[in-house]
Amino acid sequence: MIAAPPGCDESLRDSGHKRYDRDVPSSDLDAVDRAILELLVVDGRRSASEIGRLVNLSPAAAKRRIDRLEQIGYIRGYTAILDHAMLGGQLEAFSELRFAPGTQVDDIDSAFADLPELVESFTVAGDPDALVRLRVSDVDHLKRVIDRMRRAQRGTAKIIGTKTLIVLGSRTGRAGPRS
Repeated sequence: MIAAPPGCDESLRDSGHKRYDRDVPSSDLDAVDRAILELLVVDGRRSASEIGRLVNLSPAAAKRRIDRLEQIGYIRGYTAILDHAMLGGQLEAFSELRFAPGTQVDDIDSAFADLPELVESFTVAGDPDALVRLRVSDVDHLKRVIDRMRRAQRGTAKIIGTKTLIVLGSRTGRAGPRS
C-alpha cells in the first residue's frame, strides 16, 4: 500500500475507497474527475472553489481531487495562451518534410529541434517523414525558414522535399490543445 501523503486521513485510505488511492488507472477516473479535467481544459485558472461548486464538491474536496490528478500525471501543467499576432508571430504554417532514404527517425527529430520558429513537430509513418508547425512574422520570414531547413543537414538528416501549407484559421476541439 502507498503511504498516505501528509494531511490525508489514513482511515479513509484504509476504508477500501479506491478514490483515495494515488495510483488510479484511467479506467478508475470517475465522472467527477472527468468533469474537473474538462473544466480545467476550458479555464486552467478556475479556483477549486468554483470547480467544487460546478461538480457538487466542497472546495477542499475539489482541491484534493485536483492535487491527485496533478500528482498522478493527468494534469501535467498549466499554460498561458498568448496572442502571437500582438507579439509579431502573425502567420502559422505546417510544412511536410521528406528526408533522404535511410534517414533514421532520431536524426529526423534532431534536424529541426533548435529552429526558433518551431511550435511543434511530429515524425510520422508514411509520406511525408515529418510535419512541423511554424510561427513566423510574414510570408518572407516563412520563405527564409523553409530555405534554412532545406539547406541544413545534421548527420544523415537531409531534407529532400517540402510542402508548406499556410494556416488561414484554427479552432481547438473538444479534446483540447495538444500537450
